[in-house]
Amino acid sequence: MQRNIVFKIMTGILVLIATTARAQYNTDRLITIGRSALYYEDYVLSIQYFTQAITSKPYLYEPWFLRGVAKYYLEDYMGAETDCSEAIRINPFVTNLYELRGLARIQQKKYEEAIADYTRALQYSPENQGFWQNRAICRMQMKDYDRALNEIDTIIGRWSRFAPAYNMRAEVYLNKKDTTEALKALDKSVEIDPYDGGTWQALSVISLSRAKWKDAEKYLDKAIHLQPKRSDHYINRALARFNQNNLRGTMADYDTALDLDPNNFLGHYNRGLLRAQVGDDNRAILDFDFVLKLEPDNIMALFNRALLLDKTGDLRGAIRDYSRVIKEFPNFWYGLESRAKCYRRLGMTREAEKDEFRVFKAQLYKSLYGKQPRLNKKQLRKRSDIDLDKYNQLVTADENEVKQEYKNDYRGRVQNRQADMAFMPMYDLSFETVHSDVESYMPYDKEVDVFNHKIGGKNQLHIVCRPMVIDEPEVLSLLEDTDSASVLVLWQRAVYRMKDNAQKHDDIVVRSVISELDKAIRLAPSNAYLYYNRGNAYAAGSDFDKAIEDYDKAVELDPKMAEAYYNRGLSKLKLKKNKEAISDLGKAGEGGLYKAYSVIKKYSK
Repeated sequence: MQRNIVFKIMTGILVLIATTARAQYNTDRLITIGRSALYYEDYVLSIQYFTQAITSKPYLYEPWFLRGVAKYYLEDYMGAETDCSEAIRINPFVTNLYELRGLARIQQKKYEEAIADYTRALQYSPENQGFWQNRAICRMQMKDYDRALNEIDTIIGRWSRFAPAYNMRAEVYLNKKDTTEALKALDKSVEIDPYDGGTWQALSVISLSRAKWKDAEKYLDKAIHLQPKRSDHYINRALARFNQNNLRGTMADYDTALDLDPNNFLGHYNRGLLRAQVGDDNRAILDFDFVLKLEPDNIMALFNRALLLDKTGDLRGAIRDYSRVIKEFPNFWYGLESRAKCYRRLGMTREAEKDEFRVFKAQLYKSLYGKQPRLNKKQLRKRSDIDLDKYNQLVTADENEVKQEYKNDYRGRVQNRQADMAFMPMYDLSFETVHSDVESYMPYDKEVDVFNHKIGGKNQLHIVCRPMVIDEPEVLSLLEDTDSASVLVLWQRAVYRMKDNAQKHDDIVVRSVISELDKAIRLAPSNAYLYYNRGNAYAAGSDFDKAIEDYDKAVELDPKMAEAYYNRGLSKLKLKKNKEAISDLGKAGEGGLYKAYSVIKKYSK
């Protein structure tokens, strides 16, 4: 008997050892495959593997850190910071963890917290030049210039031939309005490394500020030769060329800048002005269309587009833009006169006379009326300067800063797809399964399982989240034949109505869908998909607070439902709760919805 007991205990121990070894092997394999996906820049897939490793062994710091790396590449900086913090909690003695968290915090402008990370990292690695450099730049960003100079002096004391340190010193002195000391630092930088494009950029900034256009162009030529993919170099050289009356060169620089950075505000705005000046009105309108897509309420762009639409014969479009400008600036007499002329050309005499009378009163009592100045190459306005008398002046950045680059070993190609702001569709029932390359989530509901066992045969139902497909009426018909008042019938009927209403946007239909789902939830209060679907219905009716409540319940019942996190994130964006939204979108990304990272990228900025 005793021998049998010993044998059972030993057998149990051996089974436990084997199981533990297998679990360890599986976790190691997940991390290895995740690293491979990370190497090949398949960041979303790598996150799936690291998440599985974390689920298996949450006490290992490495998968937390590696998932943070993948999120950093995807520009989910909040998620990267969170994962690094967990890795640090598990193992606070790994330098790389502080480095990555510091970079993630810098991207969120959390400079003080980033400084704390680099300070801790320097305790373990005091000779790391990059840590010193990044901490000094953080102090510069916080405008703590005296401490930044002290740190830069320390860097130069340790690495006297490190040219970027002199560039940093030059930027500090520029911010302190000491151009003489800035130039001394830049001369030293050129002496050490004449092939650093950042040095020539810094010299051009000083020349631009002094209106030394020829010198600025010369320095920018060198910067562009060394850094040909920097769009800001071309934007700045365009200004230098414009002020030397080189319009062809100016236009070429704006074109190149926009090829490199298609969303560049200054490039589109100033190219639009130049196109208008040379009579290329239709393409100028396209530039201002783009500007207004970036900034829908930009008054200066609205007025310029109004003038161009007026000139090209789109009178109603011109009136629309003039009216928005006049609403913001009721005493803008040139705008009133221009709108009045459009009204008259359309035969809208009464509206024209109202605008003309307002202009007449201004002329009579204040003598404020006058033609706007013509485009003059010597006139430039700051981007934040909203003076309608300057509507046709080229725009410069409010502060033409030298751009210091942080030392960063975590660079890589980011998922730059266009942000898709459409909500994920409702979960419905289908004869077809839907597979994904990255999602391991398998929807399940006991009511559906019971129904499938009941009917048997080929017509098995699957829970899917996809746009409307042709089998939905047949699914509903099958469900109604067995029980016309069941949860599944209410569920499918609500989905079918909602999708049929997608193009009509009928509020009455939305309310009826919510009513159907209310009944279904009363019958099945633990069904996460019903709450998710009702959340979608509320979102379709723009009741985002109620939508969020339902998504809350959905993820409470099923924490792995990525679509619920995604739609909750979009709902919070609608309510301007961006920080909470980005957190939800990060969870959706972890669940395999890669498009969440495009939205995170857009709204993190």
